[in-house]
Amino acid sequence: MTDAWTDNLAGARMQVDQQFNDRILDSQFSNQEWGLIMTAVEFDIENPGRPEEATLVADTEDLEEVIPELDKIKQQMGGSADPTNQDSSSGLLGGRLGKYLDALQSSSQSSNHHQQLNNATTLVNEYALELQRFLESEGRWTNICALAADGD
Repeated sequence: MTDAWTDNLAGARMQVDQQFNDRILDSQFSNQEWGLIMTAVEFDIENPGRPEEATLVADTEDLEEVIPELDKIKQQMGGSADPTNQDSSSGLLGGRLGKYLDALQSSSQSSNHHQQLNNATTLVNEYALELQRFLESEGRWTNICALAADGD
């Protein structure tokens, strides 16, 4: 998005980022992971023509694409993305047992990615709510809504 209203969010986002940092620290995500998550998020305003009813919403449609990258960040930071994953089981055990263990690991990883996506989406939505509250408290919400309404 290159709308004028999103350009006007930059300063507010920097301040909210600082305020929201404690929430990130209490989450399962590192600051680096959170930064990656936020690259996949765009913001929109529903009903910008009526600021008293307008809502800042996070478009998390592309979030699923970055979730597998979170595992890579954990590995680069020295942690294991999946502590049960130790190379391919089928290579160590062979046959049906190895394939079964590989399937279990794949299912576990899929479940982990689903949980990460849910947690990231929840956190992003909390961030959007916090950003809107900040804009309202600073008296900037009406102006941001007007800019968004002009862009529609």
